[in-house]
Amino acid sequence: MGINPSREEIVDLHDMKISNETKVGALTAIAITLLVLGFNFLKGKTLFKTGNFVYAKYADTKGIMVSNGVFINGFQVGSVYEIENSDKALSSIVIAIKLKDYYDIPVNSIATIKDNPLGTPSINIALGDAKTFMHSGDTLQTASDGGLLGDVMNKVGPVGDQIRTTVHTLDSVLKNINTIFDPNTKNNLQQVIANINKTTASLVVSSAAIQAMLNEQSGALTQSMKNVNSFTKNLSDNNDKVNRLLTNVEKTTDNLSKADINGTVTQLKTAVTHLNTLLEKAGSNEGSLGKLMNDKTLYNNLSNTLRSANILLDDLRVHPKRYVNISVFGKKDKSGPLMSPLSDSTQK
Repeated sequence: MGINPSREEIVDLHDMKISNETKVGALTAIAITLLVLGFNFLKGKTLFKTGNFVYAKYADTKGIMVSNGVFINGFQVGSVYEIENSDKALSSIVIAIKLKDYYDIPVNSIATIKDNPLGTPSINIALGDAKTFMHSGDTLQTASDGGLLGDVMNKVGPVGDQIRTTVHTLDSVLKNINTIFDPNTKNNLQQVIANINKTTASLVVSSAAIQAMLNEQSGALTQSMKNVNSFTKNLSDNNDKVNRLLTNVEKTTDNLSKADINGTVTQLKTAVTHLNTLLEKAGSNEGSLGKLMNDKTLYNNLSNTLRSANILLDDLRVHPKRYVNISVFGKKDKSGPLMSPLSDSTQK
């Protein structure tokens, strides 16, 4: 007679199954939430936007990324928390800066983006001299930092201005001299002036070529710097992998240096020597194993003993009355003993 569960028991079991599925779903949702929060925490973000925030607006962010440092006088006061475009045309980009603490930053301070050819860019805040300070949510004044290329152009620009001023002055002097000298000298001076004009034209072409080379968007030096920056960024992104590789190599070499290789080789040589000695004794007539393997007399004796035992067993099987006298078997067997094993016994 089988046991049939009641309807109430079936309903309870169904409710328990739904409850377990609900627990699994809740644990999965909690795990996904913790994973997202942990990922954002590693990127420098928190679930709630709390703390001291200031903003800066740029036309060109120069590749700055979230979590890049923000410095004042070389001291890191915060990091880039968020980067958003102010409009769909990308005319300006707003950077949210999260400060570590509440600092006294004058309202006329200027934030510039510093390029780093060997690393990641950062934001540098040059403090102003105002007596009023910024509050959380205020926007910093910004300026474009020319960096290395800007410094070169600043030096080339004044030189070009000086050359143009010098040429203009020289042209005035030559005009005055032209009124004094005779036609031959005048022609000579005209040729000199023509050569100077050609030189200045060449200088203009050269300065244009330099300007094109130093162009911030399409210049050759700019492209080279971008390539170097990309290469160094890749190295920075894979810094943990490189460190783990070097750590594994260091551990391996340390383990090899600590290993007693000489002792192991010596033990291996000793074991091989003992094995050779054992094999030599087994191949010779010394010792039990050597005599057992090489002494034919011992082999023949063992073979004869086994043959005699086989004959005895066959004789006991064929003539049991000769060894056991029981009335059940009748009269005593008086036939002669076996002198060789039976054919069926030897075949087995």
